[in-house]
Amino acid sequence: MNESVQNSVLLACAIVGSKSALARAVGVKPPTVQQWCTGERPVPPNKCVEIERVTGRKVLAEQLCAEVDWGFIRKAGEITV
Repeated sequence: MNESVQNSVLLACAIVGSKSALARAVGVKPPTVQQWCTGERPVPPNKCVEIERVTGRKVLAEQLCAEVDWGFIRKAGEITV
């Protein structure tokens, strides 16, 4: 995972209040968020959408997982935030 993704996860944590708060908001355990922050584990696409939602679109799914064609998914109407 690149540093830009890690910074985006850290920004999401700051927006919602903490790593634990982000974990609660997206339905994972705090160690999982810590692993996203360090780049040890990638953010799964479904959690990218949740992070976008809980941050009020201040952190976008595209910033968290570039491997997914988010433009296609958005055009198909599959992401509603």
